[in-house]
Amino acid sequence: MHIAIVGAGRAGTSFALALRRVGHEVTLVHHDELLLVDAADLVLLCVPDDAIALVARELPLREGRVVAHAAGSRNLDVLAPHPRVGSLHPLVPLPDAERGAERLIGATYSVAGDPVVNALVASLHGRVLRLNDGQRTAYHATASVASNHLVALMGHVRELAQNAGLTLEDFLPLAELALRDARELGPDGALTGPASRGDMATIDAHLAAIPESQRSTYVAMANAAFELAEQRRSQLLA
Repeated sequence: MHIAIVGAGRAGTSFALALRRVGHEVTLVHHDELLLVDAADLVLLCVPDDAIALVARELPLREGRVVAHAAGSRNLDVLAPHPRVGSLHPLVPLPDAERGAERLIGATYSVAGDPVVNALVASLHGRVLRLNDGQRTAYHATASVASNHLVALMGHVRELAQNAGLTLEDFLPLAELALRDARELGPDGALTGPASRGDMATIDAHLAAIPESQRSTYVAMANAAFELAEQRRSQLLA
């Protein structure tokens, strides 16, 4: 299949490399080079979410061509006026082209619209997750928390580690084990620490020891841990 990708950022370059590796002919262009996509069977928009509708309107109409986007939070209406439309959003982080391309092959994709998009995911050996329009924003919020917020949390850990005279790398094995426990035991079974025990004295000591700029994040996460611990207790009593 001849695929044109509009947008040469991390998502666009990752898709371009992955799709070439599985045998597609790929043209990668910037958003102001839309005339270069004329021969493509499918045009994949990897532009910022807020720019999708504008780029779609500027893209010349061509009979039979499919226009798709890779945004997890947008429905297909943003691709008007094109008659054949679709979307595919990968549930993997794409930090750079090489890592992104490796992860896109075999990834899980949220897919909607034209069957050609399903065929594209199949060529990437991907798993299809079909959502209705009402699910899409909540799905994307969950994906953002699972990936982006987890990375932000590691930024919080880095700040706390440096304050203690240590490094993020000293605590990454602990984080990796906790994530593995969450996978194997579920979040309820994996939760440990002072919040799980209701140990307020230790939490108060923590707050006194860490920088003031980091306390609101600590409190927010401690409150989430308290809620999870309460859910676990309620399940045990049920």
